[in-house]
Amino acid sequence: MNFILHSLFRRIVMAMVVVFMASSLWAAEISEYERTRMCFTNFIRCELTRTGAVSPFNGKPFEITMINLFDAVHEGDLLIVTGAVDCFVDNKHEHLYTAVGIRKLMGQEKVGFFVVKKQDFTILAPELMRYPYKERCDWTQYWIDID
Repeated sequence: MNFILHSLFRRIVMAMVVVFMASSLWAAEISEYERTRMCFTNFIRCELTRTGAVSPFNGKPFEITMINLFDAVHEGDLLIVTGAVDCFVDNKHEHLYTAVGIRKLMGQEKVGFFVVKKQDFTILAPELMRYPYKERCDWTQYWIDID
């Protein structure tokens, strides 16, 4: 009887460990996605509204209503993050497609490429590479690790 209780207790503990490990991995994935989403949102907002920016809105007043992260994929050592911006420009709805190319340099994530287009947006690494980015808005400047 003691052996059966010991075996049952052991199985329960093992099951709890497996569930805990699986939930930790899931939470880490969610955290990485949230971090990428937050960095993308803050970078795009900063880049579109910074002082002296060459704006796709040609100097017209605009209001950003939504920034969506579509995907984040690795192409070699480059992380390509794609998304879209919804906004109103002179009380007219506009939709912009964006792509950001990120590289790790000395442990820091840095934006190397940045594209904004209004239409016909195909995300390809070579297309993104034609648009080098001069550091203005930091990719991680607004990210706060809440762990």
